[in-house]
Amino acid sequence: MNIVGRLTRDAEVRTTSQDKQVVNFSIATNDSYRNKQGERIEQTTYFDCSYWISPNVSKILTKGTLVELTGRVSTRPWTANDGELRASLNFHTSAIKLHGGSKKTENAQTSNNAKKSNTKNQETGDDLPF
Repeated sequence: MNIVGRLTRDAEVRTTSQDKQVVNFSIATNDSYRNKQGERIEQTTYFDCSYWISPNVSKILTKGTLVELTGRVSTRPWTANDGELRASLNFHTSAIKLHGGSKKTENAQTSNNAKKSNTKNQETGDDLPF
């Protein structure tokens, strides 16, 4: 199964009691449809994700990053503080494909490119001998 969404928080690496490392993160997926009255209904679904293959991927999984995940879905029931039974969706990730950086990363890249461009223009434009 494939899902596409944005990370809702930075990824964290945790170590199990058997000394195995797992990357935990969560994503939000958006879907929309029109009901019988013609109104557009938007729906957001949240997934708690785990990735066991390489902990190094956590460095690039930052809040806002658009990712496509391959894996399988499971549910985990739990009881809330008010005693109500609830469930969460878990996605056991086997492959991660990046579709774009987070807003934070894109802004940093844009400002770095602007600085490089200004430096390059100063080096080539002002020092011409004629």
